[in-house]
Amino acid sequence: MLLIEDEDPCKVVVNHEEQYSSWPQGRDNPPGWNEAGKKGTKHECLAWIDERWTDMRPLSLRRFTEPAGHVTGNNR
Repeated sequence: MLLIEDEDPCKVVVNHEEQYSSWPQGRDNPPGWNEAGKKGTKHECLAWIDERWTDMRPLSLRRFTEPAGHVTGNNR
């Protein structure tokens, strides 16, 4: 398990399902994840994620359960 301390430098990564995670800045992104544009401490990155990731459902589930044309992505 990867442990990151609150003040360690991190970046926010996002996958194709619009799920977010904090990740150490010095490490390669996990397969299937891309940088979302935020870097800072773990605490700062998690706060940034909390502001933007308002619907925890994966994108594929939102598309399946929402009426056509009503699916909104998270702000990136």
